[in-house]
Amino acid sequence: MPVKADVRFFGFRFSKSLAAFAAVLILAAGCGDDSGEEAAAPAGGAGGGGGGGGGGGGGGGSTALAISGTPPSQIMQGTALNFTPTVSNPGGLTLTFAPVNFPSWMSINSSTGQVTGTPGPSHVGVYSNIRVTVTAVGQSVTSSAYTITVMSAANGTATLSWLAPTQRTDGTPLGANLAGYRIYYGQSPGSLTQLAQINSPGILSYVVNNLTPATWYFAATAVDSNGVESGFSNIGTKTIL
Repeated sequence: MPVKADVRFFGFRFSKSLAAFAAVLILAAGCGDDSGEEAAAPAGGAGGGGGGGGGGGGGGGSTALAISGTPPSQIMQGTALNFTPTVSNPGGLTLTFAPVNFPSWMSINSSTGQVTGTPGPSHVGVYSNIRVTVTAVGQSVTSSAYTITVMSAANGTATLSWLAPTQRTDGTPLGANLAGYRIYYGQSPGSLTQLAQINSPGILSYVVNNLTPATWYFAATAVDSNGVESGFSNIGTKTIL
């Protein structure tokens, strides 16, 4: 189903000898590119009770338990989580692990502490205050809180189009010296770290694929046959849900 375009216009600012041209960069939504689930899941769920700060009980300093390690803060839906916390167990005690505030798609091995699970499309959201408790005879310690964000699959798209420049900054015709364009994009307007290069001046549109759910920022430049590149156009945005 077509999605109505979000249209923005940008003027290119050229550096040095490559002129600013009366260009138009149009950011449009592709078919179905805003789709995706983003309902936030509640903190907590199946498999755990209330949280609590870490703290060992009993035992001398040489045998006190400690738990550390952090699972990934983000995971894509359909991707398996596999995390095992690190436990310091100087006394060589038999350990038992238990979940605290685990979401329904996560589980824990009570003997090894291995945390596993594969979130599905319905699990997209932010899960906070997740913890692991480890116990031994006379001791119990709980990890610090984890937050895990389940992200939708990277299937968002953004369609960019523009008008070709015709002049340099001094007003002379650019003509056949135009060689192509570069599209810069990223999740921060100050860090457009991803690049798409177009090596034909006749191509006046480009579709950016595989965008994860986030607000994305886009800018374009033009390049002449000598490799001189313009400055960035004004920056456009698109939010992928």
